[in-house]
Amino acid sequence: MLEKFRRILVRERGTKPLMHVAVTMNGIKPWSNKKSISLEETYQKSFEILNEIITSQSEKNIPILTIYVVSETQIGDDQFPVFLNELIRFFESLSSLEVIHSSKTKISILGKWYDMPGRAVDPIKKVIEETKDYDNFFLNLCINYDGQEEIVDACKLIARQIKAERLDIDSITKKTIKENTYSSYFVPPDVIIKNGKLKRTAGTLLWDSTDAELIFTDKDWPEFTKHDFLKAVESHRK
Repeated sequence: MLEKFRRILVRERGTKPLMHVAVTMNGIKPWSNKKSISLEETYQKSFEILNEIITSQSEKNIPILTIYVVSETQIGDDQFPVFLNELIRFFESLSSLEVIHSSKTKISILGKWYDMPGRAVDPIKKVIEETKDYDNFFLNLCINYDGQEEIVDACKLIARQIKAERLDIDSITKKTIKENTYSSYFVPPDVIIKNGKLKRTAGTLLWDSTDAELIFTDKDWPEFTKHDFLKAVESHRK
């Protein structure tokens, strides 16, 4: 199926294929402070932008889109309840987002989303269930995610396989680790679009980011636009 997209992109665009784009939502709180706009209003704006980027996936024929939404460190933040309210509204609306169903986009959640407060888990489960049979496009949302923890959890799974004598230590390869990551079903990202003023990767798809092109927008997420996203995508395809 993914090879189908590779052929389509090469044939129709005459450029190198773009299989997987990752985007971070960094810089929300700094923007709120800088603009003296309430966090509630800032989060509302942030999820409106997120919906615009999601809509762009099928428009630009991007097979896999991964968006880093919530890190592990955000969960204990004093302002997290405000963010959580908007996150829940986002997932409730995602179920009825027309483009998800018309483009047959399967939604997966990367990270320990099941450890989120119960009122957030239910709408997440709902959207996963509703899109489980779709296979035209793939949207991964990183929720309660940490790139290092992803690798730690992969190592734990491998250790259990060794303990159960289903895997030999000497047979462990890079492929073995990849097969046990959260993103095991997906090819690594071609490009990672990093928002926020800090020139850091933020641990986005840490295992898979070795060969990814990093694009630092120097924009906080609330000022990131669909145009900025499309510009980054097109710059990689050239």
